[in-house]
Amino acid sequence: MRQCARCRFSFAMKLRIALALLAVIVVLGGIFGAKALQIRKADAAAAARRPPPVTVATAQAVPETWTATLDAVASLRSFRGITVRAELDGRISRLAFESGAVVREGDVLVELDTSTETAQLAGLEAQARLAALSLDRARELRRTGTNTPADLDFAENTAQQSLAAIEVLRATIAKKRIVAPFSGRLGIRGVNPGQFLNKGDAVVELESADPIYADFGLPQQELTRLQPGLEVRLQADAYPGRTFTGKVETTSPRVRDDTRNVAVRAVFPNPAEALRPGMFARVSVILPESSAVLVLPASAITYSPYGDSVYVVETETTPEGTREVARQRFVEVGPRRGDQTSIRKGLNPGDRVVVAGQMKLRSGAAVRIDNSILPGNEAAPKPAES
Repeated sequence: MRQCARCRFSFAMKLRIALALLAVIVVLGGIFGAKALQIRKADAAAAARRPPPVTVATAQAVPETWTATLDAVASLRSFRGITVRAELDGRISRLAFESGAVVREGDVLVELDTSTETAQLAGLEAQARLAALSLDRARELRRTGTNTPADLDFAENTAQQSLAAIEVLRATIAKKRIVAPFSGRLGIRGVNPGQFLNKGDAVVELESADPIYADFGLPQQELTRLQPGLEVRLQADAYPGRTFTGKVETTSPRVRDDTRNVAVRAVFPNPAEALRPGMFARVSVILPESSAVLVLPASAITYSPYGDSVYVVETETTPEGTREVARQRFVEVGPRRGDQTSIRKGLNPGDRVVVAGQMKLRSGAAVRIDNSILPGNEAAPKPAES
C-alpha cells in the first residue's frame, strides 16, 4: 500500500511539472507569435511605404551635327620681336622716340656722341688725300722710270690703307646711330638723354604684331589630321565673346620627348594690334570632317572609374497609377563645347536626362521634375561679370 501511495504521489508530481511546462510553452508561444505578427505587419507597412520623389531638373538629348575640332591652349608670339641694344659704348646725345611709338624701318631711335670719331675722321680723310697725291706722283715717276716698282706698290698700299681706315671709322659712327631694324611698335623707354650705354645695354623693345603667331601643342596622334591652311579660331580672355580667325602655318618636324606633343604655329591677321605678344588664348583647329552627336548640358554627366553615366527619366505604370523614375544609363562621352557635351553612344534623341539633382538618385528612384532653374547650356557661354 505504501508503495502504491508513493507511486501515485510521483505520478502527480510529474503531471504537475508537465502541465507547468506546457503552460510556459503556451505563454511563450503566444508572446513569440504576437511579436512575429507585429514584425510581419511592420515589414508589410514598410514595403507599402515609398520614399518621397526626388526633385530634379531635366533636359532633352538634342541631335546636332558638330564639326570636328582640335582644342588647345596657345601663347601669342610676335611676328617679329627684339630688344634693341647698343652695339658700341657711348653717351646718349639724342633720343628720337617715345614709349609706345610706332616706327618704320630705318627710323632713328638713339644717337650716341660721335664728337671724337668725327674729329678722327677728319684726320684720316686728310691722310687719305695726302696718300692719293703721293700715289699720283709715284705713278708719274714710274712712267718716266725715275722710281722703282716697289715705291709704286708702297704708295698704292698706303692709299688703300687710308681709305680702309676711313670706312672703319664711318662704320663706327654709323653704329652709334641706333635705328629700327623693322617696322613695329616700341615698348617702354628704358634710357634717358645723357646716359652712358655700354656695349649690349638694352634700349627698348620693338614688336611687330601684325600678323601675330599663336603657338600651341597637340597630341602626336592628331599629327596626320593637321595640315597647313586649316582654319583656326582663337578666343582670348581680354576680349570675351570675340573670335579671331587665322590658319595653321606650320607644324614642328619633331615631337617633344616629355609630352609627346607636336608644336603647331597658327598665324592671325592683327591690323588693330588687339592681340598682344605673350597673351594666353584658347584655339580650335577646324577639321574638314563632321559627326552627328546628341547634345546635353555637361552637368548631366556623372563621371566614375567604371564609366560615365547619366540618369534617364522614364514613365512607369504601377497599380496605383503612373510615376516618373530615373534609370542609370552608361554613355560614351564625346567633345565638349562651353556648357555642352556631346554623347556618341548610349542615348536616343529626345531622351529626358537629369541635369541637376542626380547626386541624390539611385537607379529606379521616383523623381519629381522641376525645370524652373536649369544649369547653363551654351556652346559659347558669356559669364555675366566678364
